[in-house]
Amino acid sequence: LRAHAQIRSRTYIVRFPGGLAGAPLSHSRAPTEYQTYKDASDASQDNPYGPFVSKVDWEFARWAKLRGPGSTAVTELLVIEEIPRLLGLSYKTTAQLNALIDKYLTSGRPHFTRWEIVVAGETFEIFYRDIIACIRALFGDPEFGGLLVFAPERHYADADHTVRVYFDMHTGKWWWAQQKEMEKHNPGATIIPVIISLDKTQLTLFGNKTAYPVYLTIGNLPKDIRKKPSRRGQILLAYLPSTNLAHITSKAARHRAVANLYHACLTCVLKPLKIAGVEGIAMASGDGVWRRTHPLFAVHISDYLEQILVVGCKMGECPKCPLPAQEIGETTDCARPLRDFNRTLAALQTITDGPCVFSRACKQAGIKPIQGPYWQDLPFVNIYRSITPDILHQLSQGVVKHVVSWIISAYGAEEIDARCRRFPPNHSIRLFLKGISKLQRVTGKEHADMCRFLLGLVIGIPLPDSVSPSQLVCAVRALLDFMYLAQYPAHTADTLNLLKDALQRFHDNKAIFVRLGIQIDFNFPKLHSLDHYILSIELFGTTDNYDTQFTERLHIDFAKDAYRATNWKDEFPQMTLWLERREKILRHNAYVQWRLHEISPAHRNPPQLLDSEPFMTRIKIARTPNVRAATFSVASERYGAVFLQDALSRFVVRYRNPHASDAEVEAQSLGVHIRPSWRMPVYHKVRFILEDAQELGVMEETYDVAHARPEHRDKQKRLVPSRFDTVVVWEEDKNLTGMQRMLSYLVYGITKGSAAHALLGYRVGRLRMVFKLGKKVTEELFPLLMAPGHLAYIEWFTAFTVPDDVDGLYRMLSFSDRTDIDWLSRSGYTALELCVASFLVSFFITVTTMGY
Repeated sequence: LRAHAQIRSRTYIVRFPGGLAGAPLSHSRAPTEYQTYKDASDASQDNPYGPFVSKVDWEFARWAKLRGPGSTAVTELLVIEEIPRLLGLSYKTTAQLNALIDKYLTSGRPHFTRWEIVVAGETFEIFYRDIIACIRALFGDPEFGGLLVFAPERHYADADHTVRVYFDMHTGKWWWAQQKEMEKHNPGATIIPVIISLDKTQLTLFGNKTAYPVYLTIGNLPKDIRKKPSRRGQILLAYLPSTNLAHITSKAARHRAVANLYHACLTCVLKPLKIAGVEGIAMASGDGVWRRTHPLFAVHISDYLEQILVVGCKMGECPKCPLPAQEIGETTDCARPLRDFNRTLAALQTITDGPCVFSRACKQAGIKPIQGPYWQDLPFVNIYRSITPDILHQLSQGVVKHVVSWIISAYGAEEIDARCRRFPPNHSIRLFLKGISKLQRVTGKEHADMCRFLLGLVIGIPLPDSVSPSQLVCAVRALLDFMYLAQYPAHTADTLNLLKDALQRFHDNKAIFVRLGIQIDFNFPKLHSLDHYILSIELFGTTDNYDTQFTERLHIDFAKDAYRATNWKDEFPQMTLWLERREKILRHNAYVQWRLHEISPAHRNPPQLLDSEPFMTRIKIARTPNVRAATFSVASERYGAVFLQDALSRFVVRYRNPHASDAEVEAQSLGVHIRPSWRMPVYHKVRFILEDAQELGVMEETYDVAHARPEHRDKQKRLVPSRFDTVVVWEEDKNLTGMQRMLSYLVYGITKGSAAHALLGYRVGRLRMVFKLGKKVTEELFPLLMAPGHLAYIEWFTAFTVPDDVDGLYRMLSFSDRTDIDWLSRSGYTALELCVASFLVSFFITVTTMGY
């Protein structure tokens, strides 16, 4: 509720006209599932933990099923004499606990059904759930009451409604268009966008045990709920057969059989959507309000190999547009038309005309002859729109992987690895002390870590044969711009133009890799897929609505942990039973919290009051200092705070008289008496929390930290080098919003003046020391004023000027680069300010560290 209120307070909303979209069927409310479960329970009304006899009885069961070891270990613990009696447990073995869970608890989600399918004389199993019951469970979950979205909206960043804003799925064009079509024939519909994600995963570290889970969620849930496994906004819908049909000897026949098996299984799972999507079904949301809902298939989340399996195109082709395979990756055009879906449907309908006619028609439509793809009969579906971008496999594990290998080929592995080893410890930078050229099985997280320093890695290295490196640097910069822009939690028409511009700049400069002999062409689909990002964002919201990284995380809970709980023989029936029991425990845990709140509201935290104040950075510093009493000489020698006494004198004058001019501060600071014997507590870490860096009410809180730590030795007596992080400091208030600053900051190629204007009020410095003044010191320096809190000593870099024409970075000099002490003194090189004013939000600090 708080997040929704923030969004509405910071964007201008146009609701779907007519007032009937998402409207309730009546004013009456159904009892919530918690109330229904409570009324049907035989447990005592005074015992919120029922059917468990006590709090300890319930918490032991929860531990055993969620956090504890295997069932055998739990049984061995329970057979220890007196353990069940001393704890007051109502069960003595794991079998008795399982029987209690199976009999009395409910998950609110349907059971799995087993279905057999025979292919070429071999039987395969599919375990699936009723998709309508799964949608009903998500839509009616009391935990989501008040969080669901029932109608599409258009959000704008300005009162004139000229700058469109996209974030959650209900802000995209797809939902609006489907609602408009639905209202023509059946007014008052509540659309439920169905999102499925599929990804085959390895169950064992050794061997070939695999699973093919299918996950389900709905677009009515905010994306911040859907992407957190702990919020239970995703449901395991099915386990598909993960076989490759090796018993079929013909390669062509085997590939056709695999595709047909895949579509036959998904057709069985998704078949109920055909009628429900058109006619609608009555569902009660988590708050008990009944609505006529229409579950419509919206998004299919998968990697490239599965995308071509879904649409039936050939390897190397684009699953969304008809661009010839030999032209893929050569140019960019974000407005390319999609494949003709009606032509594809017409080709599929010729299956009754014989195999030759069917094969010929499918070939002309640009697809393989698939028998009954699952999406063929689903209402309001265009599968070419439903295929969405894949940040993990297309960017982190795709284009970025290629660019890293190109850079290593261009400059040589020795030079690149040597530069990696030279990086000092710095803010949010992972150090690859052994280099990056010999890494194997590199994860998406590791590629993302490389992107933080990739631009700095290539700047200043000459290319062989005196070739200018400008194009290479520009290409790397453009790719990094695209990667980070593509992951924005909110997009506007302006940021989408930036995304398009970054992709165009990469294509304009990619020829350098051909000139160096590294690439012959750029004919790979992952590069071409970047053309379709803008369309998907406009249709379904930002990329974190359909990112495969969240699917990968679900594998741990729904596949890998479930497999480890089996005896590794006939595992899928055991996995589904284990998951059902786990869901029952999680649901009962939420029910217990509801009952405790019902009995005593103090068990649940009161809701946070909304305020209209601008979001700010919140600073957190440890209560206990790392150094209890540091002198000025220690500050100078160990922390590099050379001018601390002078800076403190200026700060005292400024604190006493905030309106004093610079000349007055300099003159009056000479009269401030700073005792060299004073000691002060010093802190080596500052944590800060940023709320809503884009100032659109969409971003979640971002946690960050800055270090100011001198050289020291660890527990093994090894020398640990010093670390003084570079920070961006907000000095003065200007009439620019954070969003405007980011836009101007990233569009460095428009004009140098606009880039400099975006950074007005900001300065870069090195955090040297964080400390406090003692009580006696503050009483002497500020006798009639409230004493300042934590202070930060910052060593200024030179001011922002204009960015470099090639890499877009700003060149600044640090203290060690300037030897003119008089110039340093005149320019106020050191600064001592309150931490609240000294630290800017973490977004800009992170961007600076990554080369932005």
